[in-house]
Amino acid sequence: YGELLIMNWDHQGASFLVALHKKSGKEIWRQSRNEITSWASPMIATYGDSPQVIVSATGRVRGYDLNTGKDLWACGGLSRNVVATPVYANGFVFTGSSYNTRAFLAINLEKARGDITGTDAIAWSRNYDTPYVPSPILYGDSLCYLRHLQGILTCVEPRTGRTQWGPQKLPGVRRVYASPVGAADRIYVVGRQGTTAVIKRSKRFEPLASNRLNDVFGASPAIVGNEILLRGEKHLYCIADPQTR
Repeated sequence: YGELLIMNWDHQGASFLVALHKKSGKEIWRQSRNEITSWASPMIATYGDSPQVIVSATGRVRGYDLNTGKDLWACGGLSRNVVATPVYANGFVFTGSSYNTRAFLAINLEKARGDITGTDAIAWSRNYDTPYVPSPILYGDSLCYLRHLQGILTCVEPRTGRTQWGPQKLPGVRRVYASPVGAADRIYVVGRQGTTAVIKRSKRFEPLASNRLNDVFGASPAIVGNEILLRGEKHLYCIADPQTR
């Protein structure tokens, strides 16, 4: 982000978060972390005078000042072995987990200072149908997430947590490691066994298509212009309308 490369190093040892200059590799700051192994990628929230680095993990989801590494706030309540990366928009961070504890939190950064566990900085929370490996998707006025590793999707209003639709079984999708992606008012969910469910971004459940490839998928799709790139265990695929290429 900008001139910095942010890396999180949570493991069964001395964990830390570090910022490096992207061109020289020079260490700009380092923050020790009291965390065991976690898998979520750091996420940048452009809020207030300085962007924040948000990292979800077992002990706490935490916010750090991007420029200095200063610990700004922390919130407990997620499970062990956090994998899903948080998403952010309009002053709110959304993060969840379900390895051994089902939890989903909506955090209001305007109120996030110090330890915010159990405070009104938590705009809303849920303890059911929460994601494990796949990260949630925030697309327009819909926040959608899968149940654990299953092809069961729920969409809610980001500010209130009010259910728009779901939990809904996606056609042809059973187990999911890849995170949902969105483009052209569609949400794409790629299952392990090669089926991609295409859902209309809407306040009601509207399945549009179920497309099958003979491959196994764990990586999240990448959207590039009018193309979708899918990496399977056998092949790399590019899905596109020939008339747009």
